[in-house]
Parts: sequence; structure tokens; C-alpha cells
Amino acid sequence: MRTAIVTDSTSYIPKELREELNIHMIPLSVIIDQKTYREELDMTEEEFYERVRMMDELPKTTQPPIGEFMKLYQRLSKEYDAVIGIYLSSGISGTYQTSIAAGELVKEIDVYSFDSEISCMPQGFFAIRAAELAREGKEPEEILNELEAMKPSMRAYFIVDDLNHLKRGGRLNGAQALIGGLLQVKPLLHFVDKVIVPFEKVRTSKKALKRVADLFAEDYEKGEPLKGSIIHANCEEAAQRWLEELQARFPNAELELSHFGPVIGTHLGEGALGFGWIKKADK
Repeated sequence: MRTAIVTDSTSYIPKELREELNIHMIPLSVIIDQKTYREELDMTEEEFYERVRMMDELPKTTQPPIGEFMKLYQRLSKEYDAVIGIYLSSGISGTYQTSIAAGELVKEIDVYSFDSEISCMPQGFFAIRAAELAREGKEPEEILNELEAMKPSMRAYFIVDDLNHLKRGGRLNGAQALIGGLLQVKPLLHFVDKVIVPFEKVRTSKKALKRVADLFAEDYEKGEPLKGSIIHANCEEAAQRWLEELQARFPNAELELSHFGPVIGTHLGEGALGFGWIKKADK
């Protein structure tokens, strides 16, 4: 059986890697001044962050319309028997549910929708592994079972400068946002039950970075092979410095640099950093 792998743009898998692994991408969008821009396709990240700096109101974000899912799945049906769509957490977007609805309407191909329960490159890890398994000729059910088995080892933490982005975007409540505004606290955030919630409050950026590195160390010291991604919102130099520090401290981990594009950047804000990791799959 030939199985296509689809993910949405918020996985931020580099285009070259998607093409190499034959991963198909459906974009989410940001709405600025009542105009819709598809992530990756219609606006560069640099242009996005530059425009947001000059705006009084945050952009809106929107999931792909059901018709776009249907067109993609119908096109894939000409070459594939099944499709597995791997989408950002259903707790912060309706993308996963829309894929399910589209799959029920498209009769030409079997559609399996997978809720990654996370976003950004950690979500991408699921899509990359699914593509590897699809290449090996695994059945959709086998691929989905392995993806589910990966979830318990997935970790991701985010350090933001301004929680008001999350509050205004409806991803965090007002009381939680207030925490970060007091005493110059650096809030650490993570995903719990598919939504973004505060993890700890740390006083400085340096301490926040060290705290996340120490959390990674807890898994690293178990001796299992890990892969991870440092993720940044238009602050590549800071992310590169942190990556180099982590590579020096954890030489046996497979670490790389990634980014928050416009959709997730709208909610986390420019200057945000993240670190997501997972146990490497047994080959």
C-alpha cells in the first residue's frame, strides 16, 4: 500500500527535507489588515515580524479551509492508497478536526488524521518518522501505532518575552498572562493535555535556558538516544548560541536549529525560544 504523508505548515520542516522525504504540506495562514497570507508561501518570516512590530493589534491566525484539505486528498488519491495527516495540537487549532471532516467527504482515498498534541518541529518529528515508515512500505495502522508510541517521550518547553501575545490570541487566560508581567519573570511554558500552560516562573533568560537544559539532562542521562530542536522566533543568533552550548554539554544528542513561523510566532511573540526533543526511533 502506498501511503502519503501530509503535515501542516506549523511543523516548520524545511522545504528541502519535505521534498526529500516526500512530505506534503498544507499551510495555515495569518490575517493582516484583512488580507490572508499563507504561511511559507505568501510572506517571509522577516517580513512578518517586521510588520507585526508596527501593528497595534496582533494578526489573526486561521486554519486551512476544508476545501483545501479535500483538494489535496483528492489529488493524492491519484498516486496513493491512503494518506496520514499529522497536525498541530487540537487544543490550539481546529486543523486536525477539519482534516477528519474532509476525510469523511473524500471517498477516493483512505484518510487517517493524527493529532500530534504539540506543534512546531516536535510535530515535525512525527511527520518525519511517518515518512520514513511509509517509505518502508508500512501499513497506515502500523505507522499510526508507532506515532502514538512516540508521544510519551516527547518534550517541549517555550520561553517567551511577553505572555500577552498568548492571552490576546486566546491561548492563555488573563491570570496566567499576568504572571509573566510581574517582577520581570521569564515564564516557561509547555503542552499539557494538548494546550499551552505555564510550567515554571524563572527570573532571567539565562536561568530559563539553564532550567530547560537541565530538564533535557534528565532524559539524556538515561542513556537513550535523543534528537531535539532549538526553535526561535526571529532571534537566530540567540538560538545558535544556545544550540552550541547544548551541543557542548550533550555531545551524543542529535540537535538542530528550527524556527517559529508567522502562525506560531503570532502567539508566542518575537524573541521566543523553544526546545523540543524526543527519543530517537529504533531503526
